[in-house]
Amino acid sequence: MSNIMILGATSAIAQHVARLYATRGDQLFLVARDKAKLKAIADDATSRGAAAVYTYAIDLSDNTRHTSLFQRADQDMGHLDILLIAYGTLGDQKACEMSVTTSLAELQTNCLSVISILTLAANFFEQHQQGTIAAISSVAGDRGRQSNYVYGTAKGALTIFLQGLRNRLSKAGVTVLTIKPGFVDTPMTQDFKKGLLWVKPEVIARGIVKAIDRRKDVAYLPFFWRYIMLVIRHIPEFIFKKLSL
Repeated sequence: MSNIMILGATSAIAQHVARLYATRGDQLFLVARDKAKLKAIADDATSRGAAAVYTYAIDLSDNTRHTSLFQRADQDMGHLDILLIAYGTLGDQKACEMSVTTSLAELQTNCLSVISILTLAANFFEQHQQGTIAAISSVAGDRGRQSNYVYGTAKGALTIFLQGLRNRLSKAGVTVLTIKPGFVDTPMTQDFKKGLLWVKPEVIARGIVKAIDRRKDVAYLPFFWRYIMLVIRHIPEFIFKKLSL
């Protein structure tokens, strides 16, 4: 039995991850803003066989609330084996282009607040000399594109930060996993036109659990995005800047 904290537990991907761990009989510590949704997810996890489910309602974009996370998890579960950071927003690129405030708010939610949590998590797991820290980044962070470069900036910075943590924490026996999903059909992307590359959140959830089980460093989900982004990263800049991506 593992003790698992999921931040952003009400997101579509996180809900499916919680269901998978619940069926294994693990203990869950679920964190998000909406108390009612958290209760519904906790009840579902309990019905699926979770050993115990704890909930904690806070706004994770508020850095001042982060210190309490690990204290509460330790208090409720005794120890922590896995941390999954699965919250974020997909802001309006055009709105960000028109407003410094909007751009910085996106960076705060998708990057700076996550770095705040990761800094505390790194110290916590390093002290315990075990465990897995997993965070959802994005293929959008592999190269800046005009259609979503503010979001991509946040995810690119997060990816670099996770690389540094992985290098630091490997000596302590702590796994740091960077999760890079491609196009996922969730409520956050409901207004997007869907195509062949789009997958359901349960597909990503299964990939996340498998990557954590295998103690992987980086997981492109689904796997083919590794090769798509390999091509995109190697397009020469003089060509790339003329493309509408």
